[in-house]
Amino acid sequence: MPVRKGAAKRRTTIGNSVPLPAIVPPKKSKKSENNTSSIRLSTSRVSTTRVSILPVQPTTAPGVVLAFGQGDVGQLGLGPEVMERSRPALIPNLDNVTDVITFGCNDDGALGRDTSEEGSEFKPIPVELPDKAVQVSAGDSHSAALLEDGRVFAWGSFRDIHGTMGLTKDGIQNKPLELFSRIKVTKIASGIDHLVMLTEDGQLFTCGCGEQGQLGRVPERGAGRGDSRRGIGYLLEPALVKLHPRVKVEFDDVWAAGYSTYAREKNQGHIYVFGLNNYNQLGLPDQSSQYQPRLSESFSGRRWSKICGGQHHTLALDSEGTVHVLGRKEYGRLGLGKDCEDAKVPTVVTILKNFKCVDVACGTAVSFAVTIKGELYSWGMGTNGQLGSGDDADLYEPALVQGKQLEGRSVLRATAGGQHTVVIATPAKL
Repeated sequence: MPVRKGAAKRRTTIGNSVPLPAIVPPKKSKKSENNTSSIRLSTSRVSTTRVSILPVQPTTAPGVVLAFGQGDVGQLGLGPEVMERSRPALIPNLDNVTDVITFGCNDDGALGRDTSEEGSEFKPIPVELPDKAVQVSAGDSHSAALLEDGRVFAWGSFRDIHGTMGLTKDGIQNKPLELFSRIKVTKIASGIDHLVMLTEDGQLFTCGCGEQGQLGRVPERGAGRGDSRRGIGYLLEPALVKLHPRVKVEFDDVWAAGYSTYAREKNQGHIYVFGLNNYNQLGLPDQSSQYQPRLSESFSGRRWSKICGGQHHTLALDSEGTVHVLGRKEYGRLGLGKDCEDAKVPTVVTILKNFKCVDVACGTAVSFAVTIKGELYSWGMGTNGQLGSGDDADLYEPALVQGKQLEGRSVLRATAGGQHTVVIATPAKL
């Protein structure tokens, strides 16, 4: 199945999440770029639309939210006058947030709130939810929140090569809708146009677009909305991902990349993957899309703390704090140098091998790593100022992100959309 071109998150979604630090940016999404942000302070995660994967460990430390990159549709949360920032900029009035907050592009209801007032997309504003959220995630045109009681609420819409799919069979949802409550969910993860839910009994449920195999439960023949006799509801209604009948696997963590999904098996820590693999970003030797979960043996031998992915590359953080990359090399997104080749298996990022890292994040063609000392490193495509380097040059190796607003602060978490980046930082420890 073809990959929808130009999907890039242009929103930010921030909120309290189980593994979220102190803030989660709202989400911004346009048909071609993720541009929304959602934020949530105090025990929350950071998530910006496109591929959002948040903090590895929960934290309740007080913090601030910083953003950089393109802000043309409000995804930076800095107001309608700010169209871009090439260095980290402080988003005001988000140091005591306890709600899920969104800002950025509201295409297809991705912000989950009314934006009829002129300029309201550019302002961080709370989303109304029935209970406390402990995690948020966001894709190109959808957002989701995991509540404290294990229910999942979502809003916006999924999209495929034909256009808008709707969030449910009833179409686009402009306000939070209870999407899943049959079994208590412990974690959620969003790709560009799919949502994955991990239940308390270690099972996976998915919904959204399945054209590249990212749902892990729809055969290639029925992956498109017009390919299945069951209709679009078969894709949009959350359903169980099943492995081979003779294989009983329980998962304890899950992550989503742009068009793929990664799940960690509970006992041995094996990584099962499904979705787009055209640049070996799943760590599988063949470059065909995977429509059912498959053990990726190239991840074996290490315990993985976090995996995240952009459009065609993957970052993986192991339990020792070492950063690995695989997938496509263009624009420096692998951080292995200008003359490197595509990486078909997890490969250590040499520049960072002597650093212990605590978080990694990906945008479409950009990568980030946060060290235990609170330093943020970035590399990849610099076109949108999304690397925080002060200019638009591509970086082929990790470089330290600096700026006035980072002075005296330690970065906790980072998350990236298609054209913008959001980080959470706290006062530096002396």
